[in-house]
Amino acid sequence: MMINFQISESLPADEIVCYKQRLVSAAQAVLHFTGSSPHSEISLVIVDDETIRGLNKQYLGNDTPTDVLSFPAEEVEPESGNPYLGDILIAFSYAKAQADAAGHAVEDELQLLVVHGVLHLLGYDHAEKADRIRMWQAQAKILNALGCPDDVIPH
Repeated sequence: MMINFQISESLPADEIVCYKQRLVSAAQAVLHFTGSSPHSEISLVIVDDETIRGLNKQYLGNDTPTDVLSFPAEEVEPESGNPYLGDILIAFSYAKAQADAAGHAVEDELQLLVVHGVLHLLGYDHAEKADRIRMWQAQAKILNALGCPDDVIPH
């Protein structure tokens, strides 16, 4: 799996880069769980709250920040010939605040958001009850396999 990992210039890269390997592992775990191609490519971008707020407004009509946005691509990467699944954007400050409010580590929150985002890239959704149950069950299995504490896993 190829992950194009980027950190917004407005964020403290030295604080965030230490999470990179856990986030890559989370994305790989989703691909393994779903039986997706291990050669898939994803862009994972850690952004500030204002960037994600603007994108949330532009694409979903919600003028508020959010924790994660996924933009499925379902393309083939021209240089490698590998499937390009799309982009995941995570608002670092928002995620950090959620982790603090829930009383768990920010790296666990970030793993949850990566798993959630990759599942969206693969067609999972939570708008309808049956879809939400399916997605939450997948998240729980993947996060358990990654060793995330139970308090991180949505039920």
